[in-house]
Amino acid sequence: MVGKYKVITLCGSTRFKEQFIKVQKELTLKGYIVISVGLFGHSGDSEVWESMDEGTLTKTKEMLDDMHKRKIDMADEIFVINVNGYIGESTKSEIEYAEKNGKKINYLEKI
Repeated sequence: MVGKYKVITLCGSTRFKEQFIKVQKELTLKGYIVISVGLFGHSGDSEVWESMDEGTLTKTKEMLDDMHKRKIDMADEIFVINVNGYIGESTKSEIEYAEKNGKKINYLEKI
């Protein structure tokens, strides 16, 4: 909580950019502080990866994964964007991390 507001970190595949933006707006209007991804590498921000060599790409992906776990640390709960039930390996890791750290977990679609 920050003041009277719960903090929610969005998790899920960045291929679901439209759903991330929609959920972020909905939760914000419900009175939550929403933390989201910094870029959508699988749907629209491909220029980020295009000029990177393999070593830099690997280091950047590791940094982004670690950074998202720090966003989970700042949150009271996470909200998983699981369109058509899809949960990839990175998101599974984030869910496990959130569970291990006692965070409440909500899903866009029932699992």
